[in-house]
Amino acid sequence: MQNDFLFSESLVDNIAYGCLDASEEEIMEAARKANIHAFVQELPQAYDTEIGERGVKLSEGQAQRISIARAILRDPPILILDEATSSVDSETEILIQEALERLKEEKTCIVIAHRLSTILRADRILFIENGQVIEEGNHQQLLERGGRYAHFYNLQFNNLD
Repeated sequence: MQNDFLFSESLVDNIAYGCLDASEEEIMEAARKANIHAFVQELPQAYDTEIGERGVKLSEGQAQRISIARAILRDPPILILDEATSSVDSETEILIQEALERLKEEKTCIVIAHRLSTILRADRILFIENGQVIEEGNHQQLLERGGRYAHFYNLQFNNLD
């Protein structure tokens, strides 16, 4: 789900893309789960607000959360998110992380990320270098091992000894 395309249409059409039979309640529930519903409610025409060239311009984070809502609405058994927080600010990253926390209770979520803050609470982390899995475990296990993941974590969070 990297750089998912949004159309110059209404928010409801963008979220429902690929699920044209979705009800209004299903669309709003997907938006709630993606932490975008409150933002949408503040817009002049809420879900009927046009976005894109002819309408409201969205931030990267807002567009990303609309894309996540679209993916949630499709209700796949496995949800793959590729760099879902790569170009968002810290506040938006937290909103996306909260959405992911709720989602992983319902389905398998595979999150591809370079930003470790995105995956700190993952049940299982695969640290991949040059196409090879070199470490596996949860965040705490990987830190305790002191390997490449721990080194990468220390670099990102400035915890150098």
